[in-house]
Amino acid sequence: MYDLHTHTILSDGELLPTELVRRAAVLGYSTIAITDHADASNLAGLVEAIGEVRDSAQRYGVDLLVGVELTHVPPSLIPALARDAKRRGADIVVVHGETVMEPVAPGTNHAACTCEYVDVLGHPGLLSIEDAALAAKRGIALEITSRAGHNRTNGHVVRVARETGCHLVINSDTHAPSDLMSREARWAVAIGAGLTEAESQEVLSADMRRLLHL
Repeated sequence: MYDLHTHTILSDGELLPTELVRRAAVLGYSTIAITDHADASNLAGLVEAIGEVRDSAQRYGVDLLVGVELTHVPPSLIPALARDAKRRGADIVVVHGETVMEPVAPGTNHAACTCEYVDVLGHPGLLSIEDAALAAKRGIALEITSRAGHNRTNGHVVRVARETGCHLVINSDTHAPSDLMSREARWAVAIGAGLTEAESQEVLSADMRRLLHL
């Protein structure tokens, strides 16, 4: 199992990075990305701090991906910050998409879908077909999320992904211990979003390092 969108006490989560990894290991996860909320003020520190946990994660049998979630960043600054994150050693850059639950700046989805340094567009809300097509061309994955509120548009995201050929990933957007999903819960999120059983199996078992070109 994998989860490419989690948060720790380094932003607004409740767990130390190592505790998050340990809890994920007990649930059976093989790959976890820690993607705390980032902007220009803390991006460098986050990448460095999470990198320090790789050894602990390896000892628990978890492939830890160092990441950030660019959050409420002005759309015009997303390319530069995403590039900076990768330059500093991030394995994955998630962009906090235009969820219907928050006042994310219009144009955020478009900026993410046109950026070569972005890997996942998190909870993209009512993403347009045009932007989804741009994401598909760049291999940017769209997120199906279990997080309350953000998950209101999961069905729409599945529909535009089907129409454009976008990759999909199932993430928790974990902030608290109870947010990490069991295998059964991940399956329920996939089916509940409108994926077929075959599509669910494909999305849930995808090779994340291959998807992220790592």
